[in-house]
Amino acid sequence: MLLRSLHPLSLILSLFLFILFSITLLQLRRLRLRRNNSTHHGPPTYPLIGCLISFYANRKSLLHWYTHLLSHSPTNTILVHRLGAPRTIITANPQNVEYILKTNFLNFPKGKPFTDILGDFLGHGIFNVDGELWRTQRKLAAHEFTGRSLREFVIHTLEEEVGQRLLPVMEALCIKQQMVDLQELLARFSLNVICKITLGVDICCLDPSVPASPLARAFDEASEISARRGTAPLFVIWKVKRWVGAGSERRLKEAVGEVRRRVMGMIRERKNMRMRKIMNHGREDLLSRLICQGYEENMIRDMLISFMMAGRDTTSAALTWFFWLLSQHPEVEEQVVRETQVRVEGELEYESLKKLKFLKACLCESMRLYPPVPWDSKHAIVDDLLPDGTVVKAGDRVTYFPYGMGRMEALWGKDRLEFRPDRWFVERDSVQRTMTKVSPFKFPIFQAGPRVCLGKDMAFIQMKYVAFSILRRFRIRHISPDQPLFVPLLTAHMAGGFNVLICKRKKETDR
Repeated sequence: MLLRSLHPLSLILSLFLFILFSITLLQLRRLRLRRNNSTHHGPPTYPLIGCLISFYANRKSLLHWYTHLLSHSPTNTILVHRLGAPRTIITANPQNVEYILKTNFLNFPKGKPFTDILGDFLGHGIFNVDGELWRTQRKLAAHEFTGRSLREFVIHTLEEEVGQRLLPVMEALCIKQQMVDLQELLARFSLNVICKITLGVDICCLDPSVPASPLARAFDEASEISARRGTAPLFVIWKVKRWVGAGSERRLKEAVGEVRRRVMGMIRERKNMRMRKIMNHGREDLLSRLICQGYEENMIRDMLISFMMAGRDTTSAALTWFFWLLSQHPEVEEQVVRETQVRVEGELEYESLKKLKFLKACLCESMRLYPPVPWDSKHAIVDDLLPDGTVVKAGDRVTYFPYGMGRMEALWGKDRLEFRPDRWFVERDSVQRTMTKVSPFKFPIFQAGPRVCLGKDMAFIQMKYVAFSILRRFRIRHISPDQPLFVPLLTAHMAGGFNVLICKRKKETDR
């Protein structure tokens, strides 16, 4: 009766005040928790709104802001209290990373807050699930992504895609002295490679005068909008937009629908073909094998989308920053070229790629400074305690931060901001070139522990093959003198693209 007698506006106001009071109590509790963790620095935090003010002020430079805060924390760990988001622990401490990814792995799954952000795009693919569903897909992927047969198939695919598509396009651009966005070119190339491996088809034309394929454009749209969900100052905003189907959430729905329709169309087209005919044509792609094993269509679709996203975006991002760094360090570029001339004779094969240690060191150093995945989050199931003494409460988001880790003096020394590939060798000036073993928890570019990236070896094969093939023939010259902006979407991007001129490399006999 009392509720009926209240004016609707008064009821809404009362409800708002109750919620405000509840949130204030929650914030006071969080402040007490923070005092208990006083050795861990973080942004200025206030009752009710948390660090919303400073977070909003730094929303366009979160990587640098977090790195600055972490570098001033005695344990390289900070606490972030943000209105509308779980209490967040961000760490660049290798001991904490090992504890999260390996020692107490079961307490730190991705968690529902994370899977909600990417669920519309990745569905129930391996990169967005936990528990038994993850274990099932992991076991399947481990079987499919290891072994000599896949390695040979990858090398064969690279021979075709590099020799018959990428290099001819670059040669034409070189002759015309035409500027090209190398980031876009590498993204198209990487999408073709991963689609050939997973789907058995080519998707993109590499000619920059031809628009990107609808699938590639939809992938870009879905990736960007999904990533911006995770960095939104208030999570409730994107959730409301999704509920009403407005703005970016409407575009996300359309983009995801486009990706799923096209991938599902390929699955059904392949299922309609006789498997004997597929095998007679030598197809060994992942889709054919998944269909042969009788997996359900939606599961196949979500797995393929996850693999396509990871295989395309991570390698193209890593190669983009690698070529930019070499363009800024011509003396390092010359060392890479000399190694390719000395170490490799005849056809480029898996064993010859293994000999290119300095090239691998350059790739590792590039990913240390510009990691393809700059951060990754888990969510604690129960209360816990990290090795550095940070108290973790059930439901907390726990983020390890490869971008910041690559910039910690405690991990990499005073020259941490410099591009120094020789740091990856046991003795920097050694002629022997014995690469040092770096803990994956200090350099978690491919994660570590039970979720370590199964495609790590395949990624290095592709990056080495592409870098070797391009550098032996061409020089990459960056047009703009300005420092490019590193943008953390689902994977790292160079804002505005990487506009370059491709120049013919002179042979030693011509010098």
